[in-house]
Amino acid sequence: MSSSTFLSSGDVIADRRFEWARDLEAKGDLEGAADLLAQALELKPNYAAAWFYLAQVREKMEDQAGAIAAFEKASAADPQDRHGARLHLMRLGAAPLAAMPESYVRSLFDGYAAKFDAALTERLRYRAPELLLNAVAASGARIKFGSALDLGCGTGLAGVTFRPHCDWLVGVDLSPAMLAQARGKGVYDRLVEADIASFLAEEATAQARYHLIVAADVFMYLPDLAPVLSAVADVLAPGGTIGFSVETHDGAGVILRDTLRYAHGKNHVSATLAAAGLKPVSLDFASPRTEKGEPVPGLIVVATL
Repeated sequence: MSSSTFLSSGDVIADRRFEWARDLEAKGDLEGAADLLAQALELKPNYAAAWFYLAQVREKMEDQAGAIAAFEKASAADPQDRHGARLHLMRLGAAPLAAMPESYVRSLFDGYAAKFDAALTERLRYRAPELLLNAVAASGARIKFGSALDLGCGTGLAGVTFRPHCDWLVGVDLSPAMLAQARGKGVYDRLVEADIASFLAEEATAQARYHLIVAADVFMYLPDLAPVLSAVADVLAPGGTIGFSVETHDGAGVILRDTLRYAHGKNHVSATLAAAGLKPVSLDFASPRTEKGEPVPGLIVVATL
C-alpha cells in the first residue's frame, strides 16, 4: 500500500505543472516529469507533494542521491510528514529506523478505508484473523473470552472473526475513516480513535483488563515491539492471551521492507515477549497475505501473561 496523499501548493500554476508531470511520468517520460516538477518547485519552493513526487521520479531514473535530497526536502516542507518521506529515507539507508509518522499512517489508512476490505480479501488473500483464531484455539487457551481488545482494528476484519468468541469487544484505531467502516459492521461494543500506545497507557491507568488481545496485521507498522508488548502486558488479565501477526525475515532484528512495512526476526519477537513478561505458546511461520502475487513471510504468535 503506498501513500496517495496530495497536498496542494496553493498555487494553481504549480499544481497544474504537478498534474502534467504525473501524466508524463505515466507515459514513461521521466526527464520531462522531473523538469515540470522542478518548474513547480521554482514557483513554490515548499511544495511538499512536488518534492516527494520528484524523489520518486528520481529513484526511477536511478538517481539515488537526488532522490534522497528530494525526500529530505519533502520532509522539511511538511513537518507532519503526511507523505512518509522519512520512511523512504529509512528505506534508502539515509536515516535510522524509527517509528512511522502518525500523520502519515492516519492519512494512508483514511485514504484506503473505502477499498480496504476488497483489496485485502480479494487481491492480497489476507487471512491473518483466521490464522490467529486457529492459533489461539490450538494453543489450548479457552476459546470463549469475557473481554477482548482488537488493536489497530481497522475496518473490523479481525473483529468479525473473533466476535463470536467474546462477550465484550473493544476496537482501537488511529484512522477515523477505518473506524467508520468498522462501526458499520456492528460487531464492536466500543470503538476508540487513538494510537495504540496512548490507548494502552490510558487503559492501564484505568485498570482495565482484557482476557484476549488481538493485533492482526498491525505490528508491521511498528519498528520495535518491546514498548507495545510491555504495554499489552499491563492490560492483560492474569492468564490472558495475546495473539498477533508480524511480517518476518531470515536475519536478526528489524528491517524496513520496500513495501514500507517492518519485518521482525523471530529472535527479536521472542526476546521482546520475554522482556514484557509474556510466555510464548506458539511462534509459527505462516503467510498472512500476498504481495505482488507472492506469499509474504510472517509469524503467527500466541503468548500468555
